[in-house]
Amino acid sequence: MKCWVCFRQAKGFGHVDLRFKVGHPKRYPIDWIFCSLRCQACFHRLYAVGVRYLEREGQLPTGADVIDPSDAELTAMQQCLKPLGEAASEIGMDRALSSYTQQEALALINAVVTTYVEAMVQEHERSKYPPVRMQLDAPPMN
Repeated sequence: MKCWVCFRQAKGFGHVDLRFKVGHPKRYPIDWIFCSLRCQACFHRLYAVGVRYLEREGQLPTGADVIDPSDAELTAMQQCLKPLGEAASEIGMDRALSSYTQQEALALINAVVTTYVEAMVQEHERSKYPPVRMQLDAPPMN
């Protein structure tokens, strides 16, 4: 089976919805599995946001709820331009996209998706903890 986040081969990390007790009609086996703890944690964060939204609103989000990309997402998109251009130049810039073979199209998609995901992971890791600010006049810790 494939990872629900990145579609790589899953390696046994899973998700269980513990909001409902065993035997409750809304509790059912879910085959959400992941390739790594990183993908599992990413899914859990998104899932928790969705659960909170549904509990608050009582309905599924609509297309009107889509927000503009954040600065981090825009930066990640911009970082995809160079790998996209490199992959396209390897295939041939004079060819129309509609003439690409499946493998060539997948090479473009892989270049963009891999770069975007890595840029978003780096941004997440960078912003995970606030910068540490030290007071110069503070007494030393013993």
